[in-house]
Amino acid sequence: MVQPNRQAIALISDHADPAGEIGMEEAGGQNVYVRRIGESLAELGWQVDIFTRRSAPDDPAIVEHAPHCRTIRLKAGPEAFVPRNELFAYMPEFLAAFQKFQTKQAIRYPLIHSNYWLSGWVGLQLKQEQNSQLIHTYHSLGAVKYDALQSRPAIAPTRLGIETELLERSDCVVATSPQEKEVLNRYYADQGRVEVIPCGTTPNFHNIPKAQARQNLGWGREKKIVLYVGRFDPRKGIETLVRACAQLKNQGYQHLQLVLAGGSSLESLDGAERRRIEALVRELDLSAETLFAGRIPHDSLPWHYSAADVCVIPSYYEPFGLVSIEAIACGTPVIASRVGGLKFSVIPEETGLLVQPRNVEELAQAIERVLEDELWAKKLKKQANSDSNPRFSWKSSAMQLSNLYRYSLARSIMHDQPWNPEVSRLTALDAPAPADLVV
Repeated sequence: MVQPNRQAIALISDHADPAGEIGMEEAGGQNVYVRRIGESLAELGWQVDIFTRRSAPDDPAIVEHAPHCRTIRLKAGPEAFVPRNELFAYMPEFLAAFQKFQTKQAIRYPLIHSNYWLSGWVGLQLKQEQNSQLIHTYHSLGAVKYDALQSRPAIAPTRLGIETELLERSDCVVATSPQEKEVLNRYYADQGRVEVIPCGTTPNFHNIPKAQARQNLGWGREKKIVLYVGRFDPRKGIETLVRACAQLKNQGYQHLQLVLAGGSSLESLDGAERRRIEALVRELDLSAETLFAGRIPHDSLPWHYSAADVCVIPSYYEPFGLVSIEAIACGTPVIASRVGGLKFSVIPEETGLLVQPRNVEELAQAIERVLEDELWAKKLKKQANSDSNPRFSWKSSAMQLSNLYRYSLARSIMHDQPWNPEVSRLTALDAPAPADLVV
């Protein structure tokens, strides 16, 4: 029930259910982002309704995450998992279900924050039909993604067109790193309003003593643990990591343990990539040194980060890279590809190292450096733990988004005054609180 003294806003995350289990089919950073942002915005005084697609008939229609923050599952297409590349055909049904919910509940959301291009299409229709303010976060950029693929899916032209339209027509696009903003302007258009607001971590991501973490997980103390956390997807670069670890073993490196955490069932989409990686591990004679840890509950990840000697993110591209700041918050050095937002979240020589994507030799050397230079690794760990600062907290991210929402709503009342990024940070505008903007 929406409280009369709270402004209701809608976050749309069509395929990434914030109430779903992280690690299931295509569930990852976006699911975490939408839920954590929603809960944090509710604490700041908003009524946050998160809309997603119902993907199982037994899933409850509404899930209450926290006071004034809930997920609402809409029927759009089959009540089953549908790959993202096949979801666009059901977005008109999603839009109709959203509008039906508004009518039934006597709510009109004056501000929509869409996440990913599919939700962005819904947001564009709502902006046109009911004059809602539209804030959009991409989470993934088609132009960059398709550059890494040998062949483009049939939906590619539609996605690229909508992503360009979102940049040009949204009231504001939220990029999670300066690098993402730069990519948007280079690949899509130099038009549009873009504000940089990074992702965050929760307080439970903190440094746990390594011995305690390993005892909790049943991992040996003598092991040199290299950790990967994420989906099994060719774009995540897991093959490069496996080959780098195999190279270290062939060079005589002792006590190496590669832990690959993540993935859903072997019958799922990412199951095919996991089977390919398992075959590669056998081919490279790395089976004894590799642990496929499977799906890890998000709240249990701090134990895994803290138990590891290094966390590796070998992706070909990441708009932000939530894993990097989670590992850093736990005091674990990070080796990441020198791409996208990872160049923003990882500070070379201070919280980790950056390497070229797909470069097995360079990644192997970086892993060996972190594992062998104990004094430097301890310095990295100390610096990584101290770098867990408020700029990468969900509270900070939500405060910046809240200011942006308030400014956007106030600006719509003031008849579209010229956009001023400094004002959007509330440095020059005494904007009203969310409760004062209820319409």
